[in-house]
Amino acid sequence: MTAVRVLLAAAALYLGSAVGIPVAWAHVHASSDNPARGAMAIVTFQVPNESNTGAATTALTVSLPNVAGASTEAMPGWTAKLDRDAASGTVRSVTWTAAPNGGIGADQFGLFRISVQLPDADTVTFPATQTYADGTVVKWDQPALPGGGEPEHPAPTLSLGAGGGAAHQHHPPAAAPSSPTAPDTTARVLGGAALVVAALGIAVVLLRRRA
Repeated sequence: MTAVRVLLAAAALYLGSAVGIPVAWAHVHASSDNPARGAMAIVTFQVPNESNTGAATTALTVSLPNVAGASTEAMPGWTAKLDRDAASGTVRSVTWTAAPNGGIGADQFGLFRISVQLPDADTVTFPATQTYADGTVVKWDQPALPGGGEPEHPAPTLSLGAGGGAAHQHHPPAAAPSSPTAPDTTARVLGGAALVVAALGIAVVLLRRRA
């Protein structure tokens, strides 16, 4: 019976620790249909609800790299407002606000799109501020850690390629380039789960033999 107890305890310990594994892709991410330097592109921001209280996300503000112009996609239940620099006329940010009693609910995510000309640079960062119905404000504005690690609240970032029209992406928004550990984390969880199932199977066999 001691061996059975050890197996069950190990399984419980793994499952308990697996629940606490951070989900690296559960952040605000940016993707584009044409991520090329200086190109006109549609940039999509994928915004998950990470509230611990179940409060809805009711507003999102994204800072832009002082672009000459931008346009937003019509979204039912949301209004969008561009913040322009009074002197230069460039667009500094865009804010989406949910209608009363609306927003991104628990276990949901929203997609916010803008059409904009990307800068002539290798990367572009879009610091974002996420506001919840309970007053919680989360700023996604932290740069990558030394060595390429991901901070707690990374700023949405796009890596841009050479101009001339990069291939359009026709798939859901991908994780930010600074999150290469997400697939590896998933593999570890699945592999560990398989070991847990095997351990439980052995425990059942031992119990039946002793019965």
